Amino acid sequence: MKQWYEELYENYAHKYDKECFVQGTVGECDFIEKEIGEDKSLKILDIGCGTGRHVIELTKRGYNVIGIDLSEPLLKRAREKAQEQGLAIDFQKQDARNLSFENKFDLAIMLCEAGFSLMETDEMNFEILKNVTKGLKDNGKLIFTTLNGLFPLFHSVKEFYESQAKKGGAEYQDCTLDLMTFRDYHTTVIEDDSGDKKEIKSNERYYVPSEITWLLKTLGYKKIDIFGAKLGEFSRNEKLTIDHFEMLVIAEKK
Repeated sequence: MKQWYEELYENYAHKYDKECFVQGTVGECDFIEKEIGEDKSLKILDIGCGTGRHVIELTKRGYNVIGIDLSEPLLKRAREKAQEQGLAIDFQKQDARNLSFENKFDLAIMLCEAGFSLMETDEMNFEILKNVTKGLKDNGKLIFTTLNGLFPLFHSVKEFYESQAKKGGAEYQDCTLDLMTFRDYHTTVIEDDSGDKKEIKSNERYYVPSEITWLLKTLGYKKIDIFGAKLGEFSRNEKLTIDHFEMLVIAEKK
């Protein structure tokens, strides 16, 4: 049986590229470049690369990037986009819970809930962090975003989604936060690339900063910084508050 995050992306690649939450690519890549000192000799892995927006932008800037995703339809669109722009990029279908890489990358990025926080158990989410860490070289860096567990304690997730909604984009209905598990259960309503309406029962895991810090310390990261994540405007000056829907995490491996 397919999980909701597999079903969602079966025929949604073109529409996905138009969603409001994927429009911050250039600013996010500016931040990534700054974090690695614009060193183009570094090897970068994009986990949950989707239709390849960060991989393509960083490749255009001269970086060596591999993109992996669980969804073949999203990868197909990523390859099409790369080909349209004359870029030779290695996109691979891989499950982040069981990556084939070991001590290969200087930087791993995992942005816009790219796998982590979508899995059906906390153990699976931890497996993603564990596998990504395994793929990093010593002193490698991990940059990722995840849902901020402080936000739904003080705000309505339903109202937030409604405020961000774009005509023709995804809608999120019947949002219910389970305080024991910090999972938000909701119905994702989309119109797929064929124009068909789909309603998918979804759930995502929110994390509080102390949880993320503990998970990463368990995996041996020596430096862990957490900030508020703003679409297309990642910054170390953005102090995390209860008003940020997402957290930006930057961790360095021992």
